[in-house]
Amino acid sequence: MSLKPRTIVLIPGFMLNEMLWHEFETYLPSNCIVHHAPVTEGQTIRDVARYLITLLPEKFSLIGFSIGGYIARQLAAEFPERVESLVLIASSLREDTPLEAEAKRQSVQSLPPTTFKGLSSYAIARSLHPLNASNQDMISAIQKMGCSLGFEAFIMQSSLSRQGIPSSATICCPTLIIASEDDAIRSMKEAEELVEAIPYASLRIIRGCGHMIPLEQPGELARIIAEWIPAT
Repeated sequence: MSLKPRTIVLIPGFMLNEMLWHEFETYLPSNCIVHHAPVTEGQTIRDVARYLITLLPEKFSLIGFSIGGYIARQLAAEFPERVESLVLIASSLREDTPLEAEAKRQSVQSLPPTTFKGLSSYAIARSLHPLNASNQDMISAIQKMGCSLGFEAFIMQSSLSRQGIPSSATICCPTLIIASEDDAIRSMKEAEELVEAIPYASLRIIRGCGHMIPLEQPGELARIIAEWIPAT
């Protein structure tokens, strides 16, 4: 007997594109129909969500990574009739602190558009597990995604306002939070805050990776999500 098709929408993180999910997709069950949601339009999280909803299927399971998780929360809260289930990977409820906002502003100003080649090796290495911090193939893959998106996308994504996202308590679909204990970008405390804020949310922890869970542990990530989605 053939399995019922499952429509999945994937939202990548900061300066990442659909290649983030390439290996992850190979581990998904054959009944999964995958759609990619690019983060290329909008000045706020709400703008991005309202643009994306015009591109997406009628109903879908939504998976957001890092800042993609913020966009996914906005979509789930604002369009509950469209989002059947929600997975947030290495994400957070928190807005940027003044120091973080200033660091982003300085980062944009310090990079001439004509020489933009994606994120720095230092920034990328910090996002990886210590065992992967010198993995040149992984670092290069992340840099290529950023370079492909280009400087304008870097400005747009760096400037995205995270204010005004609806209360996570308004999310009514089944929700799974996925985190890594060795994530230097998003803490376990932030994952726990998401679980506390979203009704009926549950938490899964993936080990052996840093912040870049879809790249560092694609098989384990796909297994956890595939086992959880049918249960919803």
